[in-house]
Amino acid sequence: MMEISKADHKKSWLEKTFKLQGSVIPGVLWRSLCCGAFGVLISFLYFQEFPVSQPILGSVIPSIVLALLLVFRTNTAYERFWEGRKLWGSTVNTIRNLALQIWVSVNEVEPEDRQRKIAALHLLLAFAISKKLLLRYEPASEELKSWVSPSQYSILQNSKNMPLEVTRWLGNYLQQEYQRGLITVNQLTSIQGLINHLIDNLGGCERILKTPIPAAYVIHLNQLVLIYCLILPFQFVKDLGWSTGIFVALVSFALFGIEEIGVEIENPFGYDHNDLPLDVICQNIQNDIEEFITSEPSQESMIKQLNSSYVTQDM
Repeated sequence: MMEISKADHKKSWLEKTFKLQGSVIPGVLWRSLCCGAFGVLISFLYFQEFPVSQPILGSVIPSIVLALLLVFRTNTAYERFWEGRKLWGSTVNTIRNLALQIWVSVNEVEPEDRQRKIAALHLLLAFAISKKLLLRYEPASEELKSWVSPSQYSILQNSKNMPLEVTRWLGNYLQQEYQRGLITVNQLTSIQGLINHLIDNLGGCERILKTPIPAAYVIHLNQLVLIYCLILPFQFVKDLGWSTGIFVALVSFALFGIEEIGVEIENPFGYDHNDLPLDVICQNIQNDIEEFITSEPSQESMIKQLNSSYVTQDM
């Protein structure tokens, strides 16, 4: 069993190493090849006895490039990616808490009350989907249409901030149930606090989306990387000869690849392979909501008893 595990690990490592999907190879290959071709040109000029061998050029900017590129660019981009993931994880947990609070706290005195609760839980899923669409600059879609009423969907089609509109409907529902005496003021305060947390998470994602890395830094960094890659052939042509082009292409691939990784993950809400799996996250939320709705009445009574003190806490 141990040998099989090792073989599977080696196979997995090889598959990941040479996998094109999700890698930055397509985005940087042509740039690396161009730098490699420039290295071949310098090799040709060197063997034609042109004075192109200048080893001193290699020490002009490598420290600047590596410091700016490897430390600031990559770390800043990954910080944005990870913050986006944490905000979506917080959104998932908050929606689960909201679904539990609404499902077990709001009393049912009329047959229509259960349908109103189901509609409220559907709004929680609508919030997640509309948040995803907003972060992707997309309008209301058929995916969203399934979880709101026709009138609500019409409003969302013309809304500039769909998830914020959904939270307003949730607030209206809770206020109505409070006025009918189906939830207490403590329960209303607790649930409203969770809705406020959803809005905070939305604002955090919008901050990432609408605050890109300053263009001046990106432009200057790209210029430094290009200059460094073009200087390399002059430094190494004397020692490498005709292999200079291959060496320059490999070094350029490494540097351009790191820079491209920063570009890939600095906005984590799109459709790129390295972006956050927002469709999967929304599907998981849908599964959770459907599980709440299909729960047995006896299970609901047990949950109410177990959480009678929990729902009065400030969430």
